Amino acid sequence: MASSGINFLVPIISKTYCSSSQVVLWVRRRPHVPGGGGLVVMDCSQRVVFKVDGCGIIGKQGELITRDVQGEPILLIRQKGGIVQALSIHKQWKGYSYDYQGLQKLVFSIKEPNACFSRHNAIRISIEPKGSGGHGRDWDFEVKGYFPDRDCSILDPKGNVVAQVGVKEEIEKVMTSKDLYHVVVKPGMDQAFVFGVIAVLDYIHHESTTC
Repeated sequence: MASSGINFLVPIISKTYCSSSQVVLWVRRRPHVPGGGGLVVMDCSQRVVFKVDGCGIIGKQGELITRDVQGEPILLIRQKGGIVQALSIHKQWKGYSYDYQGLQKLVFSIKEPNACFSRHNAIRISIEPKGSGGHGRDWDFEVKGYFPDRDCSILDPKGNVVAQVGVKEEIEKVMTSKDLYHVVVKPGMDQAFVFGVIAVLDYIHHESTTC
């Protein structure tokens, strides 16, 4: 894996979810059944770090909730809808954090290429408010690779890997369904943000978070 070069915290959701060292977390998909689905994120000691509820649990299509270890919601992710979105080159997702009063604040946007226009454009992520990155682009991170193969990365505008999805070879031999995979998060990167992006990837590829 390429070195990310990050030596500072990137608290997109909260600095609570940033670590000064590299972190390896494991993702287990919940059974995709009515009233179920979603993701469970664990550390190397199998302690739950995050949970992601998909529309099978929430009951709303195009909506995801990331929860902390206590089960409190920390991130709400919604897919924008309507005719304008259907005709747009990109489909959009909006991520909202919760403050201590439970109020929502827009923290990032994800542009998913509309398959009707192109299958090759990258998935790009903008931190809100736009332009705060100072790099002269209208996006701050992008996803490269193919998530269903559990082989993709989140990169910053300089091409540095900030998080990488993969499957250990010994697990891949016995679990062809990719129900268990790991995510390496580089130092300083907001882990809640990373798994918010992964939740969207899971949804758009019609996996466990969909109804």
